[in-house]
Amino acid sequence: MLILSFLLQAAPIVVTAPQPGAPQPPATMAYEPAAMLIATFDADGDARVTRAELEDGLAASFAAIDTARAETLGYIDFADWAERFLGDRNALPSPFEIDRDGDNRVSLRELQARFSEYFTRYDRDRDGMLTRAELLTIRARVFGDDGPPNDLKKRKPPRR
Repeated sequence: MLILSFLLQAAPIVVTAPQPGAPQPPATMAYEPAAMLIATFDADGDARVTRAELEDGLAASFAAIDTARAETLGYIDFADWAERFLGDRNALPSPFEIDRDGDNRVSLRELQARFSEYFTRYDRDRDGMLTRAELLTIRARVFGDDGPPNDLKKRKPPRR
């Protein structure tokens, strides 16, 4: 009872919202579009993605766009795939880096080969599974909390 009476007499806790116009602090962690896609391939819900889940997920996403069953995507169809599965038509990887044979088409094998490289890069502990922590990208802050230094904000382009 004594504790309850002290709690009731204490000053109320006031929670305030951020001040209007206050800049949002820069993010220090982010997901690359490829990493976000890989995370969606967790078929068994264990919060880890294996190479088999990666390949199966890529095959399903590829088939969703390859409605003609041509087994390759032209660059425009690949842009449709990227928009649907990576979030933007210009998200990386680009079709130019995936199209290894230079035929201006992306095959499932080429897509899986590129994402296999991503898998190897993300798999920091080399256990053959990707966790959400491994898929996170830690971004180094280029500037402090207040943005670029004043001399960069005021700098004029050089005269020609």
